[in-house]
Amino acid sequence: MSRPNVLSTSPVVPAVSPLLLPTVLTGVFITILDFFIVNVAIPTIHADLRAGPAAIEWIVAGYGLAYGCGLVLGGRLGDVFGRRRVYATGLALFTAASLACGLAGSPGALITARIAQGLAAALLAPQVLAVIRTAYAGARQAAAIGRYALTAGIAAVLGQLVGGVLIEATGDWRACFLINVPVGIAAFALTLRHVPESRASAGVRLDLGGAGLITLGLAALLLPLIEGRERGWPAWTWVSLGAAVALLLAYARRSHPHPLIAPAVFRERAVTVGLVAQLTFTMTMAAYFLIFALWAQQGRGLDALEAGLLFTPIGVGYVAASLRAPWFTARFGRQTIALGGLTRAAALLLLLALVAAGAPLGALAPVLAVDGFGMGLAFAPIVGTVLARVAPQHAGQVAGVLTTTQQVGGALGVGIIGVVYFQALDSGPAHAFEHGLLYLVPVSLLLAAVVQLLPGKR
Repeated sequence: MSRPNVLSTSPVVPAVSPLLLPTVLTGVFITILDFFIVNVAIPTIHADLRAGPAAIEWIVAGYGLAYGCGLVLGGRLGDVFGRRRVYATGLALFTAASLACGLAGSPGALITARIAQGLAAALLAPQVLAVIRTAYAGARQAAAIGRYALTAGIAAVLGQLVGGVLIEATGDWRACFLINVPVGIAAFALTLRHVPESRASAGVRLDLGGAGLITLGLAALLLPLIEGRERGWPAWTWVSLGAAVALLLAYARRSHPHPLIAPAVFRERAVTVGLVAQLTFTMTMAAYFLIFALWAQQGRGLDALEAGLLFTPIGVGYVAASLRAPWFTARFGRQTIALGGLTRAAALLLLLALVAAGAPLGALAPVLAVDGFGMGLAFAPIVGTVLARVAPQHAGQVAGVLTTTQQVGGALGVGIIGVVYFQALDSGPAHAFEHGLLYLVPVSLLLAAVVQLLPGKR
């Protein structure tokens, strides 16, 4: 079997296979899908495995925690050992862990397999953006990032629908995990043939001490954000957040000839402001999907499949915007992201008015599509802005930081909106949903303000 040649850090690959992008985007799709697909499987997992509340919580949270903690290290491993090699390794491990999830006979076995899935996802996910950064340039790179954003959005928006369809068709929650096995095997075979190898400069070593500090720091940050709301923010959550600050500061003060994250990347304003924009944007995404699904099922009495179908207009709007995002970006630059934030704020205000008026679900579809359009306008340009200003040898580590920022933003947004939603729940799901939307609107407006600090088109 022929394999593409090992590349240097040159930003352009001489002969890019047309199957390169679909191959790496498959990894994006299955790893993001597994964040959301498990939500609709929880009732049947609970009944089949007799999983208690704590076990169910860790079946959901274990994946996200392992994934978020390992992303920065995963990105750097790709820089040092080769992005194709690490992507293929992560894909193989993710496929094996998915099989273990599907065969799990106890809550403990499923939790262990879910954590393994998250660690494998942390290996493969940063390599995707790094491969895109090193394999494409100019308009082709912008188009590839647009396809990346499209894939990620579809996986997130339609995750619950896919899960509902699989469970409805098979009558078994295990299908939600076993579907990854044939997909992962096919993607692994295509990776070896169609994804070119690339890595940072020769002689770069892995900073193991720095890796330990940053991984522990992220664990100390994400664990209370994921678990705090469910447990009522006990004292240990605040101790953990304090420890996260101390560990991350210790990493920042550390000196090493080959740091896990090169300080030079943060001297580029597009990177620092872009990461703040990414944090702001993702604070609204997972939080919105959470309260929307809760309101649909608790407030409107929909089952999991019906609630998943309600997400479809969001997906349609997102796809439409993602396909046009490169055109908007070429014409309007950073203001495309601002337009996405403003579009979302307007759509959410209109959705708030419709929910308060008790409008029928069919009347929400156009507003949800506009909201999805705003999401699509914002996501790809943020990623593209950050990556376009990064040197190819730093692509893996910046991709890891960028993806980590998504996870931190998502966990922080869910933590905040969980407090807002559940405190208002005594007055009914509709009232709680309205309160949650009132949180999301100003954060969307904040995104439009933050992007004004980005450099102009170059």
